[in-house]
Amino acid sequence: MLALKLEQFSPSSMFFIGLLSTALTLATLPGANAVPHNNKRFACADGVHTTSNEVCCQLFPLVDQLQSDLFDGGECGEEAHESLRLTFHDAIGFSPTKGGGGADGSIIAFSDIETAFHANGGIDDIVDAQKSFMASHNVTINPGDFIQLAGAVGVSNCPGAPQLEFLFGRPPPVAASPDLLIPEPFDTVDSILARFSEAGFNASEVVALLGSHTVAAADTIDTTIPGTPFDSTPGLFDTQVFIEVQMRGILFPGTGGNQGEVESPVPGEIRLQSDSELARDSRTACDWQSFANNQAGFQNAFRAAMQKMAIIGHDRDALVDCSDVIPVPKPLPASAGPHLLPDTTHGDIEQACATAPFPVLTALPGPATSVAPVPPS
Repeated sequence: MLALKLEQFSPSSMFFIGLLSTALTLATLPGANAVPHNNKRFACADGVHTTSNEVCCQLFPLVDQLQSDLFDGGECGEEAHESLRLTFHDAIGFSPTKGGGGADGSIIAFSDIETAFHANGGIDDIVDAQKSFMASHNVTINPGDFIQLAGAVGVSNCPGAPQLEFLFGRPPPVAASPDLLIPEPFDTVDSILARFSEAGFNASEVVALLGSHTVAAADTIDTTIPGTPFDSTPGLFDTQVFIEVQMRGILFPGTGGNQGEVESPVPGEIRLQSDSELARDSRTACDWQSFANNQAGFQNAFRAAMQKMAIIGHDRDALVDCSDVIPVPKPLPASAGPHLLPDTTHGDIEQACATAPFPVLTALPGPATSVAPVPPS
């Protein structure tokens, strides 16, 4: 999730603020601010869905529209990857000393300002796609809710992902986030951990959040090779990113010498400098290694860290739990599982955790291969 690519509002921001401000009425609906009881169910008017709170019923049609029109019928593709990335780039824009509203949707409402930040390079595509979706579908929920909903729905399309929590009722953003709050892939480990700590995350949670790179690709680190994934299975929410980042780098997949990039272990795969260093730093190496062959542990840690991230800047008790509108992801296919890349051995792992050996894994059969890029939508 690290970056790859009351002031005056711009005209375009004013349009979307006006469109989205109607969502304020949602907070006055019955039960909107109540903590739901898990043992109670409400039957929605569509006769199909039940939910823990009546206010959540309006979200089911929106989820269906997201799946059909934004996520290409429910694919773990480019828009799903980028929507997950957007949840972080919006939420991490928060500092107790510098300002920012956290997960409030300011990156959409004030896109003219925030997409110009260096750390948000390349994020304008998914911001524009989500803004267009909201306008064309007459979406009347606040942008902070929409970003987190889209991210949770998008990642649900990736087999192996956990079902993420979704809390509903964020107020509209009031100002753009300050610049320089989003960590970048060329930042030091000290800087990255300090920035996350300021936002309320410990080192273990940082590693869990960066596991999102298992379903991610880079467009702007090396612009000659857009859609280059961070591991060999970008369509699966698995643990391969923790294995492959730990392998010895041997090449650059494109031009090389790009800021924030270090050598990767296989053609077609890109490696962020920040991922590489966090996997080898004494403060985070054992957490990184712990997920290499622990799918359930990774799922649980990622879900818990995302729960915190999705409500940065908000009072949890003021939001409604609408998690039951999020689809349940499919499990990993039986053929999937932690493995080394073809034509590699355990000797290609750069051991960094001082207290436990790297798990013994088997390499996939066959000769060395190249990882295919993530196709554009």
